[in-house]
Amino acid sequence: MKFAYRFSNLLGAVYRHGNLSFSKDGNSVISPVGNRISVFDLKNNKSETLPVSTAKNITCVGLSPDGNLAILVDEDGAALLVSLITRAVLHHFHFHKPVASIRFSPDGRKFVVTKENVALMYHAPGRNREFNAFVLDKSYYGPYDETTCIDWTDDSKCFVVGSKDMSTWVFGAERWSNLIYYSLGGHKDIMVGCFFEKDSLDLYTVSQDGTLCVWESDTELDGLVLRKTKLPAERGEEEEGGEGEEEEPRGEVIRGKGEGPKEKEGTKNVRYKQRSKHFFNKEGDFNNLTAAAFHKPTHILVTGFASGIFHLHELPEFNLIHSLSISDQRIATVSMNSSGDWIGFGCSGLGQLLVWEWQSESYVFKQQGHFNNMAALAYSPDGQYIATGGDDGKVKVWNTTSGLCFVTFTEHTSSVTNVTFTSRGFVIVSASLDGTVRAFDLHRYRNFRTFTSPRPAQFSSLAVDPSGDLVSAGAQDSFEVFIWSMQTGRLLEVLGGHEGPVSCLCFSPVQSILASASWDKTVRLWDMMDSWQTKETLRLTSDGLAVSYRPDGQELAVATLDGEISFWNPQSANQTGSVSGRHDLEMGRKETDKITAKQSAKGKSFTSLCYSADGESILAGGQSKFVCIYNIREQILMKKFEISCNLSLDAMEEFLDRRKMTEFGSLALVDEGVGDGDGVELSLPGVRKGDMSSRHFKPEIRVSSLRFSPTGRSWAATSTEGLLTYSLDGALVFDPYDLDLDVTPVSVRRQLRQAEWAAAIVLAFRLNETALTQEVLEAVPHHQIAVVCGSLPDVYVEKLLGFIASALERCGHLQFYLSWAQSLLTQHGQKLKTRSGAILPTIQSLQKSIQRHFEDLSKLCDWNMYTIRYALALSKQRGVKRTAGDALCDEGVSEDSEVMSEASLEEETDMLM
Repeated sequence: MKFAYRFSNLLGAVYRHGNLSFSKDGNSVISPVGNRISVFDLKNNKSETLPVSTAKNITCVGLSPDGNLAILVDEDGAALLVSLITRAVLHHFHFHKPVASIRFSPDGRKFVVTKENVALMYHAPGRNREFNAFVLDKSYYGPYDETTCIDWTDDSKCFVVGSKDMSTWVFGAERWSNLIYYSLGGHKDIMVGCFFEKDSLDLYTVSQDGTLCVWESDTELDGLVLRKTKLPAERGEEEEGGEGEEEEPRGEVIRGKGEGPKEKEGTKNVRYKQRSKHFFNKEGDFNNLTAAAFHKPTHILVTGFASGIFHLHELPEFNLIHSLSISDQRIATVSMNSSGDWIGFGCSGLGQLLVWEWQSESYVFKQQGHFNNMAALAYSPDGQYIATGGDDGKVKVWNTTSGLCFVTFTEHTSSVTNVTFTSRGFVIVSASLDGTVRAFDLHRYRNFRTFTSPRPAQFSSLAVDPSGDLVSAGAQDSFEVFIWSMQTGRLLEVLGGHEGPVSCLCFSPVQSILASASWDKTVRLWDMMDSWQTKETLRLTSDGLAVSYRPDGQELAVATLDGEISFWNPQSANQTGSVSGRHDLEMGRKETDKITAKQSAKGKSFTSLCYSADGESILAGGQSKFVCIYNIREQILMKKFEISCNLSLDAMEEFLDRRKMTEFGSLALVDEGVGDGDGVELSLPGVRKGDMSSRHFKPEIRVSSLRFSPTGRSWAATSTEGLLTYSLDGALVFDPYDLDLDVTPVSVRRQLRQAEWAAAIVLAFRLNETALTQEVLEAVPHHQIAVVCGSLPDVYVEKLLGFIASALERCGHLQFYLSWAQSLLTQHGQKLKTRSGAILPTIQSLQKSIQRHFEDLSKLCDWNMYTIRYALALSKQRGVKRTAGDALCDEGVSEDSEVMSEASLEEETDMLM
């Protein structure tokens, strides 16, 4: 078992908080998800989460004009400079205060950061290596309250800043003699957006109360005059301002005043006048304008409101183009791509991310995660899909390749506690606290079975037998296990005997035996073939929380309340080993805890177990930020995975922050109220809009469910942050097998030159370098594949099969590798069948790759077939419309024209293909 697993992708959450950004080409949208960044490729319909993370939730993202760099700023003002090409962190910086917005200049040479009531302009990091990538150039003061938004002119000469004090300030990026600063009023609420017109100093300002002001400048951009010297008074202001800036003592300071700068002789200052003022239609007090974006080339203004409605207006005439309601929650951010065709919307209340094409009035991208905690997950038998259930009552199905959700089932009316796939992979079964167990069809995307109990019961556990005919669910209030038939939907039996809530159910993979763990300190084994009787009762040392069968069905693992994992032989009902994992959890201390983390860890335990695909190791997780993987034979901890380093979550640190401790107690115990932006809003039950009693809470980090992929190459965990997937690290390439002194790349290539194909393959696998193995396989002639497969030693057959399964995922030589797989399975099928349990993950990985190629090729073939039918229909229609004069033409001419039309038709068909 290899433990080179690394973080692969974040599913289940597409947007949390912060601003959206489009890539330079406009085909990808960059979305902050907690303390990570996800990139959604809208053209190829894929998602990727960057392997970088901040200390707390990301609040704003600044993207460089060339699309190569991004600055990520979290809640405390800590910033990361990230390369979007190498996916690496280039620089760390701290602004020491929360940052409202960040924006690069269009020429990419500078960027402006707004924090509190000051705008800081920095030199942007360039291509050259620098000791300090963030060098302060100027500090701009003027607003009396926090700044909210930024925009630059197209030539990077000036920028504008909006503030919560209802004012807008225009600053010069250089020392212009006729524009140092200019203050604009005219609004009665907080500024949401301020935008320059294309190649002009004219302005549009938008406030939260739905007011748009159009400002006209009396000077063009070319009319700005550069000042060569500084006045003595300004030097004094800079020195005075530099004393207050402790973290950035260097850099000029420009302080704006209400009356504006005085004009010098021979120079006329830039002046603005309000050309017009417009008002958006409001539907009530809760329809405040919350987000705005402006596309300069097309003069289109997009505004989002608290009610989930957005408007498109053409400026400066303020003509309404489009209006639509896309959500029932507040639109937190709006962004437009470079071409102006696509509009991105983020709704933090529900975790929605939408991309709307306004010209065709259709969705380009529409994703929503579970807006409450995820409770359960399940892999499909081929490892291609993941089903998740959450506290929001939804069941979602995700594609592991693209990382996107393609179907959501909303039939449950309460929290989903467990989900699972049937053995065929076409049916998902889910259990819920609403008293129902539902079966969903993945062919027609419908709920085709609903299982209920005679008396209302809250189902907390679920299991489906290997044949897919029996569905079992355990109740947490009646202490019973219910068995239904999948075919008829009827209740077959109610299994009684437990004296406490049933916490977990699991069917044996090889027999019709059901294991049920309960809080009554027992695990019962029920024989489904022998009148539903209890076959064995396993006595535990504490309450049973989780139970799992090994893939071969010869071992049973049970997690108990005392933090131990015990291993049992299900045939003899004897305990074969145990692991004490309480100290491995390493619990953190919540802000409201009265005891230390070391003391609270004594009451914690594992709540989820999962065997690896080969059955040699076991994954365990619980109310902690760690996932532990144990070797079963040695009964030792092999590795711990830290699933999150986000300090915005509770119970992340072992010790409390002493700076929050006062003589009256911890500041964390003070009710934060709705005015504070931290935490998650929790509305009262039944309230849809305008909940004046909404309050906040800080989510606690925990792992609710763990599953290993049937392919053995990845595993997934549902946590407070979302669905995290970990896959084998392909960078660790040197893992030799039976290495010797004469096994070198030179000797492998020597065997290739001598046409000793089997010997070259054996040497390549002994060296075990992926690139070299691929080179050897692709050098084998196609007609020699069957001969080489027949002469391979048995120990290398399984290795070659696993390599082919992984090569099919990333390589385009489809027929070539399928020929290898066919020859191996044909010639060694009987021997492989005797070791079916060990090679099952390899076979499932191969099946997953073939299935993905089959789906891609079938879509392409269907498209080509429809195109050919369309071309043939056009030719027939052309033949019907022939005139009578064409019919009387010479026979030879008609024959020639027919040949030409057929030839042109074939050319058109080839072009369409």
